[in-house]
Amino acid sequence: MSRKKKGLILLGLLLIAAALFLVAYNIHEEMAAKEFIKNVVIRLQETVSETKSESVIDEKDILRGEIEIPDYILSPGMDMPAENIEGQDYIGLLAISSLELQLPVISQWSDSLLKIAPCRYSGSPYMDNLILAGSNYKSHFGKIKNLRVGDRVTFTDLDANVFIYEVAELYILTSPSFEQMISEECDLYLFTRTTGGQSQVIVCCERVQE
Repeated sequence: MSRKKKGLILLGLLLIAAALFLVAYNIHEEMAAKEFIKNVVIRLQETVSETKSESVIDEKDILRGEIEIPDYILSPGMDMPAENIEGQDYIGLLAISSLELQLPVISQWSDSLLKIAPCRYSGSPYMDNLILAGSNYKSHFGKIKNLRVGDRVTFTDLDANVFIYEVAELYILTSPSFEQMISEECDLYLFTRTTGGQSQVIVCCERVQE
């Protein structure tokens, strides 16, 4: 066997080894993120439960007409309440029952934060313009491409206000960019990139009143 052929074989083996290492690293990283998220969800659920217990409506208040109007209705432009957990501020919980997902949402976004949990890209549920970005981990937004029109999505803030949405449209795009797809018609956007980053998955949700 010539030296050139041996070199090509060695190069091929090195590339295979590098690919296997990358796959193993990504799996490990996703599993660690999934475990971390479980603990954050528990912490935030406790916060929401405490808030609910503090705001139980008394029948006497109803009779006196003293029902308290939520702050976000009186002031939609207010900052969202947040809880700091291990150095990151979280603003609530996102639940997608059809995908069996319950996820914490970080108040701001960056590429590094997306590896921890879904992030608020911009907007607020109070203004009906919330945009959430997530990584393509299966435990994050990797499965949102499987959502169907009519599927329910809920967001619960730390004041225990629950916002209910239904999937209205779903796009898988190679172009244009996500920013060009944003419109005021959707009250909630979820978006991520497919594995390899070649396409963007965008889910448009409309708020429903119950």
